[in-house]
Amino acid sequence: MQRLLLSLSLLLAFATGAIAASAAKPNILFLFADDQRADTIAAHGNAHIKTPVIDGLARAGVSFRNNYVFGGNSGAVCVPSRAMLHTGKTWFALNTQTLAGEKLMGELLGEHGYTTFGTGKWHNGQPSWLRSFQYGESVMFGGMSDHTKVPLHDRTADGKMAGPRLGSGFSTELFTDAAIKFIEQHDTAAGTKPFFCYIAFTAPHDPRQPPPGFPANYASRPPLPKNFLPQLPFDNGAMTGGRDENLGAWPRTETMIRDQLAEYYAMVEHLDAQIGRLLATLKARGLADHTIIVYAADNGLALGSHGLLGKQSVFEHSMRTPFIIGGPGIPKNKSVQSFTYLFDIFPTLCELTGVTPPPGVFGESVRPLWTGAKPALRDTVFLPYIQVQRAVRDARWKLIRYPKLGYSQLFDLQTDPNETQSVYDDPARAPDIARLTATMQAWQTKVGDPLVLNTGSNPPPRIDLTGKKRDPDQWQPEWIVKKYFDPAK
Repeated sequence: MQRLLLSLSLLLAFATGAIAASAAKPNILFLFADDQRADTIAAHGNAHIKTPVIDGLARAGVSFRNNYVFGGNSGAVCVPSRAMLHTGKTWFALNTQTLAGEKLMGELLGEHGYTTFGTGKWHNGQPSWLRSFQYGESVMFGGMSDHTKVPLHDRTADGKMAGPRLGSGFSTELFTDAAIKFIEQHDTAAGTKPFFCYIAFTAPHDPRQPPPGFPANYASRPPLPKNFLPQLPFDNGAMTGGRDENLGAWPRTETMIRDQLAEYYAMVEHLDAQIGRLLATLKARGLADHTIIVYAADNGLALGSHGLLGKQSVFEHSMRTPFIIGGPGIPKNKSVQSFTYLFDIFPTLCELTGVTPPPGVFGESVRPLWTGAKPALRDTVFLPYIQVQRAVRDARWKLIRYPKLGYSQLFDLQTDPNETQSVYDDPARAPDIARLTATMQAWQTKVGDPLVLNTGSNPPPRIDLTGKKRDPDQWQPEWIVKKYFDPAK
């Protein structure tokens, strides 16, 4: 009888432990790239780049192939992008600079039992970072820096930020080192808190200065984008006021664009290798099977597409971003074509961790897309960029309005995915224009966008920026200044 009672007690203890283990919240490892185009992942069809680690994440999870940033209210698109990511809201409903009054992703997870850690770029003020993370090391406040001279801050035991100190090493490695240190110190004993580890890399954002050795892998240099132009022939409202378009001379030459693409691709490859170090640490600590891994980027980049270099446009290359998620309970090697936004990640992680999203979240959990519970979250995407561009697209058509120019474009993304030939003036397309105009107006009402849009299209004034004077910003290293800003080149 005593032996039977002992066996029953052991069985009950085992069952209770199994239930507790199954009910435990998963860890979250959030990998966030900076200025990475959606088409720079080998597993997603780019044969000219080497991303074996990110390819592995795609095989181990779900890739959302039509993921977008919801435009932006600043030429520094990463500011509103990160604000929307961490709140689940659109930029129309936020103070994107400070995130004042908002319940943030890390803050909410911390309130529900997570140990929260942050490293890397934070572009929305120190107070909001301190609300989001209980621990942090090698944090860069601001938009960019020379990747070898990163100003870093660390959270101290008294809850303040110490710094800045100058980082010794390359940005991607510094942020990876900090995250690895956190994961190695995390207590893995049963019943301990799960972690939310957020790594916001500054790669492959310019300066496009990959570490020594990586450019050699691209000695042949990638091919030009299929929608390459020497320069955009009209002023889209973001051509001359910002810094991104200033990083190369007009007209853009094949040599210059292929060189910058080579340097950009090399930075993505270096980032890929550093993520490999993180994943190896997870595996070595026995945490890999109980960790949700998110890979995404804040916005895309032109890099020669349409004659542009930056992200200040509503073309696909600037608005589409990578988004991959994998982990316990998530299907492997699955691609989803339905439209998603970066701000859908917050409510998705809430659902996966059993946390109720805060009131006012605009995004939606993407989990129903991989379970099959919903075929789509939305039939269209709206892409508003400051007061100069508005776009809406459905599965086939994309309408762009430039209200200050009175100009419009319509692209058939089924036959012209690179947006090279507007068919706005084709009389047969009038019904599509009318339908998409109504859709754009409905989106404006839904998100509180008051901008008055043009309803027709006039030919825009042509511009030629050949020979326009350019000055390098303070963060460009000397070799880039010599290579891309020398008037003789």
